[in-house]
Amino acid sequence: MAVASLPSFNLTLKSSPLSFGFDIGRSKHIVGSSYAKFASLKKNRDGGLQISVCKAASSSSPLFFRDLDADDFRHPLDKQNTLLLRAIPGLNEIGKALLGSIAEQVMVLENIGTSVLVSENQLSELHQLMIQAAEALKIEAPDLYVRQSPVPNAYTLAINGKKPFVVVHTSLIELLSRKELQAVLAHELGHLKCDHGVWLTVANILTLGAYTIPGIGGIIAERLEEQLFRWLRAAELTCDRAALLVVQDPKVVISVLMKLAGGCPSLADQLNVDAFLEQARSYDKASASPVGWYIRNAQTRQLSHPLPVLRAREIDEWSRSQDYKSLMKRAITKNSLQEV
Repeated sequence: MAVASLPSFNLTLKSSPLSFGFDIGRSKHIVGSSYAKFASLKKNRDGGLQISVCKAASSSSPLFFRDLDADDFRHPLDKQNTLLLRAIPGLNEIGKALLGSIAEQVMVLENIGTSVLVSENQLSELHQLMIQAAEALKIEAPDLYVRQSPVPNAYTLAINGKKPFVVVHTSLIELLSRKELQAVLAHELGHLKCDHGVWLTVANILTLGAYTIPGIGGIIAERLEEQLFRWLRAAELTCDRAALLVVQDPKVVISVLMKLAGGCPSLADQLNVDAFLEQARSYDKASASPVGWYIRNAQTRQLSHPLPVLRAREIDEWSRSQDYKSLMKRAITKNSLQEV
């Protein structure tokens, strides 16, 4: 889960309750960040900066879905853990009451005030990537901002009563190809398509508030946080599937995850997706013993995102599944969509 930094208001949130990002994940005590590259910055003739986009798109026409529903690609663990959250009485109402309007405004103004709004006339190629991804997933495109930051990251803010927006850091733009960046944008759209923002907001804020309850607050918060993180990890698997539905190439999604684990601009062209998948399989073998199983669960239980190798294996397996193949049979080209 990505973190939207808050300015000088005394809002001691452990993480932005309305943000969810494409990253490695964080533990209870350590905030992780996502890695990605899209383009390089260079000066134009007028001395300004322009983005030179990496051209790695498929030559074939992109596919779209006429009637795509979130449950068509929602991961089974996402469904299961969402039901568990819904079973908590009053969770939605209490979380909204804890949030309040000031924190919302702080996060909105912080991101809008320090970023560049992408549009048809501003970083137009980025804008087109977002529009295409939103069309493919049958969802309204949120606003997209590019923010200067040395920390590679991308996250979404879903504010009550306001249009959601995605923020992409410039350092994220320095690692991924064009299609890889679109996979990241599609991943963020997956959160919106599946209404993940509601539960992320409610559960995160309630966890924060539970610590203030005398006596039993800490116990409630600890149990809820563990359940929340279990749901978050499952939600990330769903959004990786959304990314695959948009870019329609599992190697593109897996490449992003590989770079999350250990990529940088100078090594990007030397990374090997097949080798990373073999690494994922070796992790499964290493954690198959009773001791390995225990260590694996200890490593992941307090992470907001699954380990990159596990996400890579999951998306590789789903790309080979009958469910994915059936979904792709329903996909049509944009020309066909316009003719309907």
